[in-house]
Amino acid sequence: MAIIKSYLLPHSPLLIPEIGKANHGLMQKTALVYENIKTELKNNKIDSVVIITPHGHEQINNFLINCSPDLDINFQDFGFIPPKTTIKGDIPLADQIKNTLQEEFPLKQVSYLTLDYGSGIPLYLLKEQSYDFKALTITPTSDLDLNIQAAFGEKLYPILENSPKRIALIASGDLSHRLMRKSPGGYSPKGPKFDNKVIEYLSYPETALNNLLNMDKNIILAASECGLKPILMLLGVLKNKSWKPDILAYQTDFGVGYLSLEFVF
Repeated sequence: MAIIKSYLLPHSPLLIPEIGKANHGLMQKTALVYENIKTELKNNKIDSVVIITPHGHEQINNFLINCSPDLDINFQDFGFIPPKTTIKGDIPLADQIKNTLQEEFPLKQVSYLTLDYGSGIPLYLLKEQSYDFKALTITPTSDLDLNIQAAFGEKLYPILENSPKRIALIASGDLSHRLMRKSPGGYSPKGPKFDNKVIEYLSYPETALNNLLNMDKNIILAASECGLKPILMLLGVLKNKSWKPDILAYQTDFGVGYLSLEFVF
């Protein structure tokens, strides 16, 4: 079928009511975005969700594809173990990506039963009890140049676009963790500057990828972000697909930039 839906989504643990508790209410705008997307995935009969996570089991200079047949969601690191939640992995798609791209990129196929929180939180919030989809997680490299992340996405595009499945593509990532004094990384003036630049660049699809690739490296480093590589890989995938941005929510209540955006086809 093709890539039917595509989003950038944050992965704050506070979006899980049992973890966020009193703070969960302050994340209501983003939580509502997730509820609406969950409905969209069901209405569009999505077969597979491909999620780009920056918090997979990173290995230097390797892209990782998780080929576990079962993917368990567990938030014990955050003090919450949900009722057993398992999503089936899309093994045929994982194999196809590996077989197609392994000679061109440093690519490792791994099998981790438990999802990292960068993929586990979005998938937990999007899983519908009455509707099942399969999932595939991809982790960018930790050290390779930003251009390689985008190049990998560009080569990934025909595999996803020509798939017989109806696919949703999600970049999981937060923007700066240094927006305020109470931020996890403390305050840096480059934190808000990073967020403003990302939002500005994503507002212009024709130049978004090049502008992000050419962003000042000092701003990127000072921002303490985890969303840029997933965004670049997603934009690489969508390089030859026409899209328009729709900002669904942007929250900074806890000193971290939580941007939810749909890439509308």
